[in-house]
Amino acid sequence: MSDNLWSFQPMSGHTAGADLTGFSVEATDGNIGKVDKQSDKAGSAYLIVDTGVWIFGKDVLLPAGTIKGIDTEQKKIRVDLTKDQIKDSPEFDRHSHANDPGYHAQVSGYYDNYRIL
Repeated sequence: MSDNLWSFQPMSGHTAGADLTGFSVEATDGNIGKVDKQSDKAGSAYLIVDTGVWIFGKDVLLPAGTIKGIDTEQKKIRVDLTKDQIKDSPEFDRHSHANDPGYHAQVSGYYDNYRIL
């Protein structure tokens, strides 16, 4: 993963301003859902993924640094995580995530465990 968890990796295929809403998200071991919302904000870029029935309707926040590749033709995003790693991520709170620096620190601490050095 990138040195900065909250930024898109240069080799991810991300283009600034590209709308990723509706793209399917693939973990290393299968599909986890679709992008519901995204942020391209510098130093705080992320995807919110609707996992549907896979995790009983749970939404998850994936920092941009977890993205391994984006295929705009097939509308697919590959992340460098397994389904279980995503399933076990910190509980997502749609209403306070953007304004709670403690939540971002919690998410960073969780995903830092899976960084590839």
